[in-house]
Amino acid sequence: MRTLQEVAREASTCTRCRLQGGRTQVVFGVGNPDADVMFVGEGPGFHEDKQGEPFVGAAGQLLNRMLGEIGLARQDVYIGNVVKCRPPGNRDPLPDEIEACTPWLVEQISLIQPAIVVTLGNFATRFILGKQVSISRVRGQTFPWRGRIVLPTFHPAAILHGGGESSRQFQQLREDFALIRSTLEEHEARRETAPGEPLLVGDEEQLELF
Repeated sequence: MRTLQEVAREASTCTRCRLQGGRTQVVFGVGNPDADVMFVGEGPGFHEDKQGEPFVGAAGQLLNRMLGEIGLARQDVYIGNVVKCRPPGNRDPLPDEIEACTPWLVEQISLIQPAIVVTLGNFATRFILGKQVSISRVRGQTFPWRGRIVLPTFHPAAILHGGGESSRQFQQLREDFALIRSTLEEHEARRETAPGEPLLVGDEEQLELF
């Protein structure tokens, strides 16, 4: 099996879709390759494209702050996106671009093996869950998926553009991060008492993807 570093090196020269023509660099992902929590956003923006790291602008600063509130840091989790190259004008990725980039995300998840996948915003949530859901309706909940937990929440950029800390969404974001913490603690407790046992047990319906 390849390492995450090897996959990132291969992805750095990817020419599978038209997005390669306008990028500064591939924004593969960053963080702990053995993380229990993986965050998935939509795609890199202007600052991410320049620096080669996801969530480094104002939205990234808010994400860092929320992580700190639950006792985590960027180096404790893994942060990536559905697509690894910036779409022109920060538009939504097109279906063929998503299809071309999906194998990179599949391999990331397969190598990292996170217990919890946190989807940030409508786009990433719909992609992972495979359903046309609204983030405002599914946030604050957890969904079983392939032996893991999917936990949707707002994209930090949506909070910044929607009223900031005075908004109801910001309070809900805080609630969702508290849920990440409690879900992670549940996973850690189960791992201590039953090593090797997955976070999800029982006959929950597994959501399909890829």
